[in-house]
Amino acid sequence: MLRLSCTTADKYSTIPLSRQRVANLNPFFGERRMTTSTTDNALETVQNTFNFSVDKFPLYGPDNMLTPHFGLFRSDNSECVGKSVSARYVPHNTDDILAITEAAAEAFEGDTDVRCHFRDGHFVEFAPSKQDRRDMFNVAGGDNIFPRFMVNGGYDGRGFKAEIGFYRDMCSNLAMMKSVESFSRSIRHTSGLRGQMNELIGAFSMLKESWYDLTAMLKQMTQHTVDMRDFLNEIYPEPAEDAGKRAVTVHKNRTERILERLSGEMRRSHVDFDLRNPNVWLAYNAVQGYEQHDATRRASFNN
Repeated sequence: MLRLSCTTADKYSTIPLSRQRVANLNPFFGERRMTTSTTDNALETVQNTFNFSVDKFPLYGPDNMLTPHFGLFRSDNSECVGKSVSARYVPHNTDDILAITEAAAEAFEGDTDVRCHFRDGHFVEFAPSKQDRRDMFNVAGGDNIFPRFMVNGGYDGRGFKAEIGFYRDMCSNLAMMKSVESFSRSIRHTSGLRGQMNELIGAFSMLKESWYDLTAMLKQMTQHTVDMRDFLNEIYPEPAEDAGKRAVTVHKNRTERILERLSGEMRRSHVDFDLRNPNVWLAYNAVQGYEQHDATRRASFNN
C-alpha cells in the first residue's frame, strides 16, 4: 500500500519556527555542501566524514559520586554529543551508518549527490544527480521520478531512522511516495538495536527490486484512463439529496480545486488529456496535491 506524505520542509512554510527549532526538525538546515560523484566515491565521502566513533561513558557527580547517568562522547575530540542516557542505552556506530548506506546505494547508478554531516548524530542523504535523475524514470515531459535515501542517526533520544522516498522533480515541495512497511524504519537505542539493525540493512538491500516494482506500477498508471467524476465520487461521495447547503458548497469547491490541480498537472507535464478522462497518474497527483496543500491549509486554519 502506498501513501503520500509531505517532507518536513513543507511544514516550515506554514508554521513560524525559530532557526534552532528548524535545525532540530531538519538535520540539513543550513547545510549547503553537497558532493556529486560516483556511488563508490559517495560511500567514501560518508566514511571519511564519520571517521570516529561515539562511545558511552559513566557520568559522575562531585567527589566522583556514582550516578545512574551516562554520556556519549566522540572518540576524535572527546566532544559530548546528544543527551545523557541510561545504562540500557546502546548507541549505533559508524559501521551501522556505512553498512546501511552501502545497502541502499545499490539503487543508485551513475553520479550521486551526497550530503552528510554530524550534528549530535549522523545524517546522510543520497539522491541521483540532477542530470541522472532525468534518465532514471520519466513519466511525461518534465515529470521525473527518482529515489532519495536518508539516514537520521541522532543521539537525541529519538531513535535511529532510515528512510527511502520516491520523489518527483515536478513537485516543488518534493512530495514523498513511500511504502510504509518497506521504506521507513526507526530503531530505538536499546539492547535489541543490533538485531534490528541487521534486519534493517537486509531490508534496504532489496531496495533496487522495489524501485523496479514502483516504476512498473507508474507505467501502468500512465497507460490507463479514468472517468474523473467516478474517480472523485469513490474518494469524496457526492452529498445526499437532503444535505445542507454548506456540505454541497464544500463538495463543489473541493471538486473545482482538484480539477484546477489536474489542469496544472497536465500543463506542467506537457500532456494533453480531456479533464473528464485523464490517466490514473494525473488523477492521483491532482487528488494528493489537494490533500497535501489545500486540505491541509484548511485544517490548519480551522484548528
